[in-house]
Amino acid sequence: MKKLLVVMALLGSFFVSKAQIKMDSVALNKQRNVPVTQFGVASFYSDKFEGQRTCTDVVFTQKKLTAACNTFPLNIWIKVTNLRNNKSVMVRINDRMHPSNPRLIDMSKAAATALGYTGHGLTKVKIEYIGKNKPDEDGIAGNN
Repeated sequence: MKKLLVVMALLGSFFVSKAQIKMDSVALNKQRNVPVTQFGVASFYSDKFEGQRTCTDVVFTQKKLTAACNTFPLNIWIKVTNLRNNKSVMVRINDRMHPSNPRLIDMSKAAATALGYTGHGLTKVKIEYIGKNKPDEDGIAGNN
C-alpha cells in the first residue's frame, strides 16, 4: 500500500505544471521528508472558530482561502483538488489541526465552497505544494 501511494505521488508530481515543480518544492521534500503531493480527506472549519487566532497569529475568517494542515509547513500555498468533481483552489496554510484529527486538511468555508463540498462535509482531495508566494490567477507562484 505504501509503495502504491509513493507511485501515485510520483505520477501526480509528473503531471503538474512546471511552475509547481520548482527547486524549493524539492528542497521541502528533502528537508522535511514531506511528499510534494498528498492524498486524503478534507473537512472545513466550524463557524465557532470565526474570529479566533490561528497558530500563525492571524485572525481566522471563513471568507479567506486558508487551511489547517499538519503535514505541510505553515505560511505556504497549496493547490487543493476535490477528487469527486475535479474542482481546484489555491489556499494558504495558516493553522494546524488537533493532533488527533485523522483528516489531511481542514479548510475555510470559502475554500470548501470553491471545491463544492460544503453540502457533504467531507471530500477526498489531492493537495500539491505550490510555494511560499501567493499564486497569480493562473496558479503560478512568483519568486519562490
